[in-house]
Amino acid sequence: MPPGGIPDPPAEPTPFQQAVIAVVSALKPGEVATYAEVAAEAGHPGSAQAVANVLRRVPGLPWWRVIPSSGRLYRTHRPTQEPLLRAEGVLIDDYRCVIPPDAD
Repeated sequence: MPPGGIPDPPAEPTPFQQAVIAVVSALKPGEVATYAEVAAEAGHPGSAQAVANVLRRVPGLPWWRVIPSSGRLYRTHRPTQEPLLRAEGVLIDDYRCVIPPDAD
């Protein structure tokens, strides 16, 4: 908070942030995408870490639907992310999302 106790107004999202928000917001319950897939679909392949930064900073996004390329849930995210994914019908085995072979 700046001096005086009045918070800075939220900044307008950058074009990259807007693209990530659009991609992640479009994920339906039960769908998962990797950070790399979100980055590529947002028009910035190779920017998976930047996707993670957007998910940390933008409230209200279904962040739990975005997973590492390995499919294995991060230890720090798992206590919250796993029940949310399971509730949406995503199969999890040994802390890894199981994508059926016929899934597109």
